Formats: sequence, structure tokens, C-alpha cells
Amino acid sequence: MVWQSLNGLWQFRQVGDDIWLAGEVPGGVHTDLLALDRIPDPFVEDNELAVQWVTESDWEYRRIFDVDPELLSEERVFLVCDGLDTLVDVSVNGALIAQADNMFRTYRWDVTSLLTSGANELHMTFASPVRYALHRQAERPLRSVTQAIPGGPYLRKVPSHFGWDWGPQLPAIGIFRDIRLEGLSSVRLADVRLSQIHAESSVRVSASVTVERFEGTDAELVLRLKAPSGIVQDAALQLSAGETCGVLELEVRDPQLWWPNGYGGQPLYGVEVLALEKGLIRDQRDFRIGLRTIELHQEPDEYGISFTFVVNGVPIFAKGANWIPADSFVTRMTDSRLEGLLRSAAAVHMNMLRVWGGGFYEDDRFYDLCDQYGILVWQDFIFSCSTYPEDPSFFHNVRAEAVDNVRRLRHHASLALWCGNNEMEWGWVEWGWSEEYGLSLKSAYDRLFHHVLPEVVAVEDPDRDYWPSSPSSNVPFDAPNSTQAGDTHNWLVWHGMLPFSGYREHPSRFVSEFGFQSLPALQTVRTYAGEADWNMTSYVMEHHQRNAAGNGKIVTYLTDHFRLPKDFESLVYVSQLLQAEALRYGVEFWRRNRACTSGALYWQLNDCWPVASWASLDYFGRWKAAHYAARRFFAPVLLSAEESGTDVELSITSDLTRPWQGVVRWSLEDLAGRVLKNGELKVDVPALGTSSICELSFADDVTAANRRDVILAYELWYDGVCASLGIVTFVPTKHLELDAPGLTWDVASDKDELVIRVSAERLARFVWLDTDEKDVVFSDNFFDLPAGRSVELRAPMVEGWSVESMRRALRVRSLVDSY
Repeated sequence: MVWQSLNGLWQFRQVGDDIWLAGEVPGGVHTDLLALDRIPDPFVEDNELAVQWVTESDWEYRRIFDVDPELLSEERVFLVCDGLDTLVDVSVNGALIAQADNMFRTYRWDVTSLLTSGANELHMTFASPVRYALHRQAERPLRSVTQAIPGGPYLRKVPSHFGWDWGPQLPAIGIFRDIRLEGLSSVRLADVRLSQIHAESSVRVSASVTVERFEGTDAELVLRLKAPSGIVQDAALQLSAGETCGVLELEVRDPQLWWPNGYGGQPLYGVEVLALEKGLIRDQRDFRIGLRTIELHQEPDEYGISFTFVVNGVPIFAKGANWIPADSFVTRMTDSRLEGLLRSAAAVHMNMLRVWGGGFYEDDRFYDLCDQYGILVWQDFIFSCSTYPEDPSFFHNVRAEAVDNVRRLRHHASLALWCGNNEMEWGWVEWGWSEEYGLSLKSAYDRLFHHVLPEVVAVEDPDRDYWPSSPSSNVPFDAPNSTQAGDTHNWLVWHGMLPFSGYREHPSRFVSEFGFQSLPALQTVRTYAGEADWNMTSYVMEHHQRNAAGNGKIVTYLTDHFRLPKDFESLVYVSQLLQAEALRYGVEFWRRNRACTSGALYWQLNDCWPVASWASLDYFGRWKAAHYAARRFFAPVLLSAEESGTDVELSITSDLTRPWQGVVRWSLEDLAGRVLKNGELKVDVPALGTSSICELSFADDVTAANRRDVILAYELWYDGVCASLGIVTFVPTKHLELDAPGLTWDVASDKDELVIRVSAERLARFVWLDTDEKDVVFSDNFFDLPAGRSVELRAPMVEGWSVESMRRALRVRSLVDSY
């Protein structure tokens, strides 16, 4: 195979204009216009409104190029487009070759007869997705979210491009993935499906290969596998002139198994599949695979029907979050930004991300990184919160899209599940869609998600489970958000305005959505709002809050827990504490009840623009308080407390596959550190289990007179080191008699790390370390530090800084400084 990239410098213009402008591929109209200073940054203030004309217009792109002579010598030459967004007419040298209408498909067109040895022109005309959507919506309304431009479901395009309750209305246009010419002779690898069969001490790896023949000659297929150790194995198969299919197999003895993050390593094997003719390589496919088994176990038990992912025979508690597109303009996502987000997920013990159905099927590099970091992927097909068309052309388009993406992604070790859609079955059952949109669209839903998509998965990826919707009980149109079977979206806190303790009334089999909003870091707010707008009800702050009542809910919950902040910076800080505490309440409860619940994926990990949202990592990847809290509540061994009045139960939950021994220490003390009662227990925790350690009653110790001045501190010790520390208060934090905690700190270095030691004379709630000048990720942050304790924190050495630089820049504050 010979190929020629067509990425790079193109020309583009608005249809009707005379002047061609310089554009970049992969890219899009918005990013090209931004690069030329033709539009303002839509992420700043309300500039989003000033650029709506871009997506309401038609655009054209062209590239004039010479074809490599070697390419022209091949028997067939194909134009391959990995991503066109979305409605586009494609012409080569003036001849219209195709009309594409699905940004999720890979298109391959034979252009052999159209190319010349001289200059060639590739021309694409993109139609406005907004005008198309509004036109179709006027013909027959379809349901989508209220924050979106209407009509989006008519297009196979990122649903959230049209707007969501955390994202702007910025439907992109352009060539957003690689584009190239591929020259082939004799034979092409049309499809390669890798599969594994595991035995006690070996794994059989097979490649089921389908080829396309251009001429009637014999061919040879080769399967080559390279172990992490460097050892290479080969298998070969001869195909006679009329054969188009074959299966190759290799046996791997003493395999190195791939595990989710926290359960073991992530060794990856290299795989090559070659198609040869007369000893020449005519086509080649390369993969990286992990050797592992994965199943979704659903079995009757005392709580209903289980929902547990089992990897290599080990039941996994899924710890993670929901993933949305990391930028409204996806081509701006650099490799380093993407890896930074996924590395941050792995750093807080996450082992699963749900690629949500309102986004898109991510680039290959996303799944490569999930393979590398041990992050399982729950992959939604791209349908969310909407009704969709029922015409045959739509179904044909979706089936081709599903085949394309299942084939592209199925070899990844990280891929755990295919899921039909987000919240649409719930809509048909409980949101009144049946009455509003009729039985014909409900029947179309049934056909697509209970027949078409599971049939594609069964044929193209039979080794993985398919789940019809999220949430779902797996019984069509029956209790889709059940707590007894399937997965649950728990929005009783936030949307339902229940207190954080409301999570404890909601034991579920698997919680695939729950969440709470906060403001992003002040450094992030500065990128879109000037100081004059640093107010929760200012126009700009409300423009960067897409959940209509969101800012009001933050303030309402804030007054339940904390005193009113003294300034905007303190408001940002306290809003993040609220989010962290909300998530902690839920996760700790579900992990304590591991026998019932097998996963907690909060909404959401990341943002697509700078905004107040449910994300724990803001648009720039900055860690909010919730992300630091996740490192604590997702820890492999978790000591947690459940309080009821003056009674407290301490429990330990372990995700370790071996028994664990340690020490639990607790202390009932006042805010100045005077101990009223304390205790110490040696604990033995079973593998993959939860144990109630002790039930403490302080009815005689915590009274109306002292409850504002008393806390319970609980610590988990292992091998002489304090592994975790938490506190229980007996009044809302806003009523604690907090005083200046007498925080002191110092900075030292240890090789390539900064070491910060922080001490407190009195209780310091939610200690916050920060530097205005640099983004620093500390080993812990926003933590409680009871009186008389010290903690040692670490952070990477900041490039260009010394220990003295960090001493000067570091600010250490606690909750009492916020009011």
C-alpha cells in the first residue's frame, strides 16, 4: 500500500465570496477564522453569540496537489476521509464523487480514473448544519434538549455541538480528521477482527480477515504478534485466487494479562496483519492489544439483579466519571492536553470512563491512552436525550456508522461495553415522549436500539456486551431508572434538590450518572470574564452557566452548608467544596454497599469550554476540589464514616484482590485538639470487600452546649503511615466555631519533587494550597487538618522555579479565610 497525506494547508471561503483564505486540515471553519483574526474568541464573554453566522453559512474548502508518481502506479487509488463534519459535496477535478452526511463515518471513494499526473483539485462544499436542522425541524419537530438549537437529531453530528446544559451552541464545520489518498494493488485488507480465547496458562489470539481482491492471484496473510518482552510470533495462511476470507491463530503461553487501573499492570502486545502477493506487502494493519477477558455479570441476588464488570475473573468496582468532548472544536485537542486529562483520571484511581452519547466516538489516541492507563471505556453510541427520524435512509446511515466505529475500536483492551444511547428509554417511559411524539417514533426507537445496534455488535464484536440505554433495566420500556436492576442516573441531589445525604436513600446496582456543579478555578474565570463581572448573577457569569437554575442551586446548597463567602474568589473556593462534598457523600455510600452497588461514575470529568459545570477538571485541565476529593474517595482502601445524629459508624472498603491489615484510630476532640474520647482498632479487611469496623455513640459526649466545638477525627494507618484522615461534624460546617487555625508551612525539595509540610494549631477545614502564577497539582488539597496534626504533601518541581520560588508563591488558606 502507498498513501499520500492530504493534511496540511488548504484554502477555504464562505460560499459566494471571491477570496480564498488559508486554512488548516484537520481543522474547521471556526478555528481557521480564529487563526486569521476574522472572528473573536467565542469562549470569551458572550462572543459565542457574535459568531453564530459562521455555522449558519455554507463554506467550501479546496486543495490543489500533485499525486505522487508511485501512487499513480497502483491498480486502485482511494480518497479516504476519516472525518467530515457534516453535510458535504466532494469533487475531484470538477467531478462530483459523493455527498456525505455523517461525521462519524469513514468514507472511502475510488478515484483511480479521476486523478492525473499533473495538478489535481480536491473540492468540498459544506452546507450549514443549522439551516438544514431548522428546515427539517419545521417539517416534523423532533425532541432535543432545551439548551440546543432545534433539529439537531436530524443530523449525524455531535449532538452537544448544538448546545447542552454545560456547552455552547457552536456547531463546527470542516474536515476534522485525517484525509489521504491510498494506493493499492492486488489485494486490500477489508476487515480484520481480533479475538482471544483464554485458557489456564495460555491465550489463543486469532485474526478473522476479509480481503477485497483487485485481480485473481494468490495471496498470503500473515499474523505477527510481538510480546512486551520483544518476543515475536508469526502465523501465515495462503489464500487462493477466489478466496476472500481466512482465520489465523497464535497461542501465547504464560500471557501477561491486562488489568484495569489499580488491579494490575497494562502490558500491551503489538499485532500486525499483512496481506502479501508474490512476497510483496500489499496492505497492512497494526494494532495494540491487551490480553484479558471482560464480562458484564447480571445475576439474581438479594438486591435484585447485579450489574458487575468482571475482568479476568475478578469483579471490578467501577470508579470513574462521564467523558464529554474535551473541546467544542475537537481539532484543538493536542496529544498533551488529552493525555493530561486521562492521566489526571488515572491519578485519582479511576478505572472507567463513560464516553457519553451526546459527544462523539473519540479519536484512536483516546482509546490508546485508556489502554495505556488501564481505564475501561463504557462507549455509548452517539444518541442522547432526543427523538430521532424513522426513515430508511437514516437507519441505513446509522448502521454504516455503527459498523465503522465498532470495527475501528473493538480491538482495544479498554473497551468494556457498547451502550445504545443516553437517557432516551427513560424519556419514552417517564418524560411524556409517547404522548407527544407518537408510537411510530417509539417503534423506530425500539427497532434501532433493541434490534439494529445489538445485531451490529453481535456480528462485529461478539465478545462484548451490548446495553440498550443508560439508564436501563434491560427490559424494554420497563423501569429504566430502577435501583434493583441495570444502571441508574441519580439526580435527586442537584436537580431534585435533595440534601447530600439523599444519596444514602438510593442504593443502586450501578450508578452511571450523578453529580453537582461548581465554578471553575479563578484563573479559568479570568479567561472569559473581567473583574467587573465576577458576580454569580452578572450577565457574563450567567452566560457561562448553561443549566438555567445552576447558579441559584449552588447558592442555595451553599447556604445549607457554609457561611456566605466574603468575596468572589472565596465563592469560587466554597462552590468547589460543595461539589467535592456532594460527590463524596454518594461515592462513599455506594462503596460501603459494595455487595449491592458495583460502580459509581460521576457526571462529569471534563469541560468543552470554560464554564460553571459538573466537571472535576475544568476546560484547562485544572483540578477542582472535587478531583482531589476523588483521589481520596476512590482510594483502593477507603475508611469512611456514616453519621446519624451523635452516632457514627466507621467502615472500610477494599478494592484490593488480597486481604489487608491496618489500624484505625479515632478521636472525639474539640477544635483546639483537646481529646474527649479516642480509640484504636486493628483491622483485617477481606479482599474486594467491605467491613463495618465500629459503631460509636456519643450521645453523652456531644451536647447542645458543645456540638459546635466538637468533631470526630478518624484515621487509617498502614505500616506506620497515616494513609487517610477524615472528620465528622455534629452541626453544619457553617455553625462550627472555627477560628484562625494557626497554619504554618514550609517547602523543601526531594530530587525532582517539592515537599510541603503543613501544620495546624486548631482545626483547619478544607486546607487549600494555591499559586497564582503556575498550575500545580499537589498530592492532596482541600483537605481537613485537625488540631496538632501535620501533613506532608508533594508536587512536581515546577520548571524554572526553585524551592524559594515556591515559598514566595505558595498561599495556604482554609475555610475560615473565606468569610
